[in-house]
Amino acid sequence: MLAARRELRAGPDHIAAATGVPARTVTRILRRHGVPVLAACDPVTGQQIRATRQTGRRYEHPEPGAMVHLDVKKLGRIPNGGGWRVHGRSEPVRGRGIGYDHVHTAIDDHTRLAYAEVLPDEKGTTCAAFLTRAAAYFATHGITHIQRILTDNAKNYRVSAAFQQACADLGARQKFTRPRCPWTNGKAERLNRTLATEWAYRRPYTSNHQRTQALAPWLQHYNTQRPHSALGGKPPITRLTPRS
Repeated sequence: MLAARRELRAGPDHIAAATGVPARTVTRILRRHGVPVLAACDPVTGQQIRATRQTGRRYEHPEPGAMVHLDVKKLGRIPNGGGWRVHGRSEPVRGRGIGYDHVHTAIDDHTRLAYAEVLPDEKGTTCAAFLTRAAAYFATHGITHIQRILTDNAKNYRVSAAFQQACADLGARQKFTRPRCPWTNGKAERLNRTLATEWAYRRPYTSNHQRTQALAPWLQHYNTQRPHSALGGKPPITRLTPRS
């Protein structure tokens, strides 16, 4: 189990699916050996880089569409031919100054169905257009009405007229996280960490385009196959009502 954790850099449900050992047994073994939770580990090396934060305050909305969490994660762009993950840190710095990709993410609170796009910026108009496309994606999976949109307090969400209009067009009420409390948008934060671990930094890429192209297949895997601990080891698609 310890070797599987080091190789897969995944939680008990994922390790259980890969090894055939019950998830509860995996959890007991990891705890017995003092293995830190994934959120406290570097997504590339698996080494612990931060202390864990424990809280008993958890929530889940009772139905799909009751709340959708939004966030943006910045990733350094990859130069053609690959960056230091391909060539090593000893080579002269590659990719310096070529900027960042902005990975916009949306996740349904109840089902954990996720949607993501790689976009060039996080302006209000960009966020508004992403929200509209995310809502259309959710609608194709049976989530036809979004009641609330939860974001952090960034200007592109709070004061952007375009984003406010996008929420109004969906009939959704805007909600914001408590200042300096990013964990109140925890489901989006958790999705961002999973994206980093299992897609963005999972393997070395030789170009920015190659990494971007790998997002859609990974997202399909996340929604339809990847075990999710909050869903009893099942993927998000199992919480969606089949469409007639």
